[in-house]
Amino acid sequence: MPPDSCFAEMLADRRNEMRRPPASVSLSDIRAAAAAFMRLASGPGVARVDEVTIDGPGDAGLRLRLYRPSLDPDLPAVIFCHGGGFVFGDLDTHDALCRGLAVESGCVIVAVDYRRAPEHTFPAPIDDCLAAIAWVNAQSAALGLRASAVALAGDSAGAHIAIGTALTLRDRGAPVRHVALFYPVIDPGCDSASMTVLGKGGYLLTRAAMQWFWECYLPAPSRLDPRANALTADLRAFPSTTVLTAEFDPLRDEGESFAAHLRTALVPVAVHRCAGMIHGFAGMPQVTPHAAAATEWVGRALGRAF
Repeated sequence: MPPDSCFAEMLADRRNEMRRPPASVSLSDIRAAAAAFMRLASGPGVARVDEVTIDGPGDAGLRLRLYRPSLDPDLPAVIFCHGGGFVFGDLDTHDALCRGLAVESGCVIVAVDYRRAPEHTFPAPIDDCLAAIAWVNAQSAALGLRASAVALAGDSAGAHIAIGTALTLRDRGAPVRHVALFYPVIDPGCDSASMTVLGKGGYLLTRAAMQWFWECYLPAPSRLDPRANALTADLRAFPSTTVLTAEFDPLRDEGESFAAHLRTALVPVAVHRCAGMIHGFAGMPQVTPHAAAATEWVGRALGRAF
């Protein structure tokens, strides 16, 4: 069966397809085009949205945006890492998804405007997320958050960053409560069966685009770091995890392989493949009603973790 008919118009226009950009196109133009599409989504209302800038590992401050589902005190926090191939995406492109997760989880979603590739390569985004978690823990009383109650979430490349952050904190003896992943980027080799079959074109994301994203983000020597390829990592004592994949996503198999890897390490994991869906669908409520159901499934899993 083909992808859900709601994507027919989008997939028919090959200009929407993500491929390796030609050298003649500037990085700023690539980011602007991606942002224009990703910002079309709108999310539900929340009780309050705050934006702060904290000291981060980089030269500039690190922006965070906090989405509160209610004004109740003592809410847990979820650090959210946005997708965008490590290269694009920002706080605004994932505003709708963060709003939905806040409502469905009952948690404060803390979106991180991490440094992007190719200007900042691995592990800069992980360092930024670690700084965000340290700040949330230090400021929990002032922010009205539950002390030491933090989870991680992310979509696509942001899911990869969330995994690397969780591994780092586990190794430091300060694990997070839960990790929730929408169609995660896992494998720098880009050689899974779904990547080979679905990545040729016709399903929005292509293998050529993923290879370019990895080249921008991950220098060759860093590919030996287990935080860069979770399929090679020791996942024992990794936090309980939720993994959502899409049937027509080239990343489908690597996300499901990661879930299997977690099970082998005896980590509690729930995985759900969304039939008829393509990469990024949870961020497209303006295109598919299945986006809301996916956000609800992941959000409820986050809420149960606390």
